[in-house]
Amino acid sequence: MLFSSSLLAIVGAGEQPSLSPRRLCLFNTVTVVALEELNFLTSILAVRMNKKRLIVILQEKTFIYDINSLKILDTIDTVPNPKGLCAFSPSLDGSFLALPASTTKGSLLVYNVSDLRLHCEIDAHRSPLAVLSLSSGGTHIATASEQGTMIRIHLVSDATKSYSFRRGSYSSNIFSLSFAPAPELPDILLATSSSGSVHVFSLGSPPNQRSSGLLGSIKVPHTINDALDPAQHCILHHAVPAGVRSNTLIRKIEKFEETATPEHVVLRATIPMITYGGYFLEYVYNVNHQNKSSWTLEREFNLLSAETSSLP
Repeated sequence: MLFSSSLLAIVGAGEQPSLSPRRLCLFNTVTVVALEELNFLTSILAVRMNKKRLIVILQEKTFIYDINSLKILDTIDTVPNPKGLCAFSPSLDGSFLALPASTTKGSLLVYNVSDLRLHCEIDAHRSPLAVLSLSSGGTHIATASEQGTMIRIHLVSDATKSYSFRRGSYSSNIFSLSFAPAPELPDILLATSSSGSVHVFSLGSPPNQRSSGLLGSIKVPHTINDALDPAQHCILHHAVPAGVRSNTLIRKIEKFEETATPEHVVLRATIPMITYGGYFLEYVYNVNHQNKSSWTLEREFNLLSAETSSLP
């Protein structure tokens, strides 16, 4: 869906000829009319849109279209990308597209799709990439590798690493990464994994601005520096059953004065989550004036049976 508009981009799963995985249909939900169809030689693995660009990801090619005229603007030859990994910022000021640059290590290419040029290359991990996510303003990109122990954030403008967070010491599949909505530096980053947990990382001053004393004057190896980077890391265990694939985002961030709420909440995030088991859940994440966090499950329902329950 293009934001909350009536425009849908639909790709079939191949159960019948009219739902080919090689055909993209642009559909208007108000008039119930198919506006346009685009056909490709291989299966479509991902589709991304903003108000100016339509991005179509195939296994070894990426197509950039003008979303209004559907004129093809550029074709990018990529490394094999069978999972359709990509990240696309909805902002028109920072309209960037990120794609994997290697099948053997965690490097990525960032394209400016407004100017149709390569912006930069980022070496983020030693292992191949598993997840990419751009902030809503296109200023930061978060990545995780197939190993799943480290999550790194880079500034898109100059491709420098701003944060490096340790999710855990054991390997895990990272299913999704999501920034809080913000034009510049987001307040938090969210991650879901195959353990069934949700991880929240607070983003404050970058580590290279926080170092002081002896460590601030020593060049520390990346492996040690990753472990030293301070971060508020909050975990909601068993948010979904372990192994069940899930996707989540931060729908809304609210900030308060310390005395504005009885609980002295200073930050509140509304976090919807959907699982491949067919469930929709919505959590509220609160941080109080003492920097202590809490979670509340506000509502939950089964998308397959449409049985809804609201929790106090």
